[in-house]
Amino acid sequence: MIDPVSLHQHPRHETLFSSTSIGKVELTNRIALAPMTRVSATADGIPTGRMGSYYKGFADGGFGLLITEGLYIDDQTSQGYLFQPGIANPAQAQAWKRVVGGIHACGAKFFAQLMHAGSQSQGNPHTAATWGPSAVRPKSEQLAMYRGSGPYPIPQAMNAEHIGQVRAAFVRAAQLARDAGFDGVEIHGANGYLLDAFLTDYMNTRTDEYGGNVANRVRLATEVCGDVAAAVGADLAVGIRISQGKVSDSHHRWASREDDAATIFTALSDTGIDYIHTTEYRALAPAFGDTGPTLAQLAKQHSGLSIIANGHLDDPCDAATIIDSGAADVVALAKPALANRDWPHRVLTGQPLAPDLPADLLGPVATVKDWEVAHAANSVRHANAGNQAPDS
Repeated sequence: MIDPVSLHQHPRHETLFSSTSIGKVELTNRIALAPMTRVSATADGIPTGRMGSYYKGFADGGFGLLITEGLYIDDQTSQGYLFQPGIANPAQAQAWKRVVGGIHACGAKFFAQLMHAGSQSQGNPHTAATWGPSAVRPKSEQLAMYRGSGPYPIPQAMNAEHIGQVRAAFVRAAQLARDAGFDGVEIHGANGYLLDAFLTDYMNTRTDEYGGNVANRVRLATEVCGDVAAAVGADLAVGIRISQGKVSDSHHRWASREDDAATIFTALSDTGIDYIHTTEYRALAPAFGDTGPTLAQLAKQHSGLSIIANGHLDDPCDAATIIDSGAADVVALAKPALANRDWPHRVLTGQPLAPDLPADLLGPVATVKDWEVAHAANSVRHANAGNQAPDS
């Protein structure tokens, strides 16, 4: 419940605490928890009670919307990390149902992020093979914070049957998310994972209808969006997360700049989805070069959909600015949320915000039980070093 006295005392941030909606989902405020990879499920992808407590802490802290970490969508090639949670079978969905219930009891809404890791997979007990648009190895190396090491493997170039399997898997996962009680689903089309790999020029060297110009390279993302919206859009909010940078390449930018943005966001807007979630290292920075519109502005301009913006919106003034500008409807916080699980309550009541996680949490992982906390700390350190942390 919003305290009108607090709003009167802190009018600069009033916009953050106004209600809004994404599709048919009503939100009490415009502050969301960004999806953050955590790798703290069971070995078979079941979310645990500890994970439920983790998410409930943010709902208790006043976040109007929570978005899960990326959930793998099938028992084939979609899983990206060992101990990653899934939404690929009824057992996983049933476990998520308990977590969702705890979030709803706090008055918050909960979206499931549906993810296929593609060629950036570095831990999948179902297979050693990875899939990608082409047989192109991702840049950089696997991430130690997720138990990976060395170069990524060269993926298998997907054929028409593989593409059909992936499209069907996204639909099944969305239906399972609906069964689990989630309020929405977010298709992971960012950070170099499968759908973004198709969109990325140097990762996609295909010569069929999924390769070549940007209209072809965004095709799989639009097909998945359309499939999911048709399957569950009457019951759930449906959106997609889009970025330029990747887990393996934080500096990537779309080659044709604003022209590519226009093509991508217009195509996505025609699929029947409700929102686009843009993520950049700095959401308020120009998308291309030193001047010009932000990625969120371009998404709003060319799609007309609700926009969630993520990227270094730690300061409440910055978060309110992007809402006030009309570029975004909701802000998604990662690093500041880890340091302040009650960020909305603190801002609303004028309490100081912790700028970072305590320094004593920045050491190596002591035990598997401590992985969750140490990973969160390492994600913050990774982001502070100037590289966008996965799902940050």
